[in-house]
Amino acid sequence: QIFQPLHTLRAAEKELLPGFHPFEWQPTLKAVSSSWDVGILDGLSGWMSSVEDVPADTIARRFRYDVALVSALKDLEEDLMEGLREHGLDDSSVTGFIVTIKESCDGMGDVSEKHGGGPAVPEKAVRFSFTIMSVSAQVEPDDDEESTAAPVVIFHEMKPNSELSCKPLCLMFVDESDHETLTAILGPVVAERNAMKESRLILSLGGLPRSFRFHFRGTGYDEKMVREMEGLEASGSTYICTLCDSTRAEASHNMVLHTITRSHQENLERYELWRTNPFTESADELRDRVKGVSAKPFMETQPTLDALHCDIGNATEFYKIFQDEIGEMHARDADSAPSREERRRWRAALDKQLRKKLKLKPVMRMNGNYARRLMTDEAVEVVCELVRSEERQQALRELMALYLQMKPVWRSTWPARECPDQLCGYSFNSQRFAELLSTTFKYRYDGKITNYLHKTLAHVPEIVERDGSIGAWASEGNESGNKLFRRFRKMNARQSK
Repeated sequence: QIFQPLHTLRAAEKELLPGFHPFEWQPTLKAVSSSWDVGILDGLSGWMSSVEDVPADTIARRFRYDVALVSALKDLEEDLMEGLREHGLDDSSVTGFIVTIKESCDGMGDVSEKHGGGPAVPEKAVRFSFTIMSVSAQVEPDDDEESTAAPVVIFHEMKPNSELSCKPLCLMFVDESDHETLTAILGPVVAERNAMKESRLILSLGGLPRSFRFHFRGTGYDEKMVREMEGLEASGSTYICTLCDSTRAEASHNMVLHTITRSHQENLERYELWRTNPFTESADELRDRVKGVSAKPFMETQPTLDALHCDIGNATEFYKIFQDEIGEMHARDADSAPSREERRRWRAALDKQLRKKLKLKPVMRMNGNYARRLMTDEAVEVVCELVRSEERQQALRELMALYLQMKPVWRSTWPARECPDQLCGYSFNSQRFAELLSTTFKYRYDGKITNYLHKTLAHVPEIVERDGSIGAWASEGNESGNKLFRRFRKMNARQSK
C-alpha cells in the first residue's frame, strides 16, 4: 500500500467510504453524467433554470438513480458472493448478473409540523423508492450446449415489504394529485431509468469487475398513482380496471372472466388516438375507443394489483355490506332508498358492536390494521348478532369464509409455497363468491362493483401465474417507510381518539 502512487490510494480510500463506489456504464448513459461520486441532489436538478426562475426553497431531494442502485448492490455484496458459493458457481463461468427492481411510489397526506404555533399548513409529500427483489447470475453454458443456460437466482429478498429493503430514491413536497409538479420532478428519474434499460453497469464486487443488467417493475403503486402515471381516468371512472378494459356495468355482470389487456405501450398508443382523433369521432365514441386513457402515460407500471390496498378496499366494502345487512337492505324495494338518518343509525350500531365485542375503535379512513381485524370469522359472528334472519347470517358467514380462503393467495409472498391449496381453489372460490354477490347481495351489486373487488375476483390467478406472487410486489415497504419519514420530521400523524 505505502509504495503505491497517491491517486490509487485515494481510489482505495474512496472505495471504503460509505456510498461512494466507482462504477461505469457501457454504453454510457444518455443524458446522465458519468461521475460516480455524487451525493444527494436537488430534486429539480436536470431541469434547466431560466433567468426568471425564482430559486424556490427546494421541494425535492433525490439520489441519482444509478448511484443509489450501486450503493444498494454494494450493501448486498456479501449476500451475492455467498449466493455464488452456495450454487457452486465459479467466477469465471458467470458472464453477468440480472437484477430485478421493484419500484414504489406513494403520496403522504398532511406532513406539516405539529408542534409549532400558527395554522397547520396542508403540506403533502410523495416518496419514490426501490427494492432489489432478486439477483440472478447468467452462467456460460458448457461448450456442447448450443442454448444459453437459464439464469441462476443467487439472491432473493426474503422480506420484500420491510422498510429495510425499501431504499428511498426521491422525497418531494408535492401533492400526489398535482400531476404537473409530480411529473416534472420524476421526469429526470424516468429518463435515468430508461437510459439504464439500454445499458449495463460495470461494478467491482468481490474484488472483480462484474456486469449488471436491470429490470424495473413499477408495482408498488396504489390505484390512484397507477391511474395517474398511466394516463387513465380517475378511479370513479366507468372504466374501473387498470388491468383490463371492462366497464363497471360489465364487471358487475361478469365478475370473474376477464384477462389482463392493458399495458404501458397500449396506453401510449391509445393516448395518441385520443390526442389526434383520427376517425373524427364524437367525444363519447372516442372515449369508448381509448377505454378511458385521456392523459399521456408518464411512467411505465406493471399491471398488477396492490395487495395492501386490495385488503383495505375489500374491507371497506364488507364494512358497508355489514351496515346494509343490519338495516335489512335486501328486503327493501329498489325505489325506497334509506334516508341518511337511517344509514347513520346502522353505522352507529355496527361501530358500537365492534367496539364492545372486538375492541375495534371506529376509524375515519379504513387502514390496514383495521381491515385485518375486520376481515375475520369472529368479526362476522359479532355482526351476525345484529342480523335478525338466520338465512342472512349464513350468507354473511359464507361470504367471509370464501374471502378468507382467497385472501392468502394475494397476500402471501410465495403463494405456491405458503398456501398451495388456496391457490388451487382460487378460481372456484372466486366464482362462488361472485355468485353470492350477484344473487343474495344483488341489492348492492346490480350494475356496480368496486374496483378492487373486481380485481380480486377477476385477475388474481392470472397475475400469480405471471409473477409468482402479488404480495411480494405490493407497496407495503414504501408505506412502512412513510412512518420513518414522519419520525424523522419529528411529526406524528393525528391519531384518531
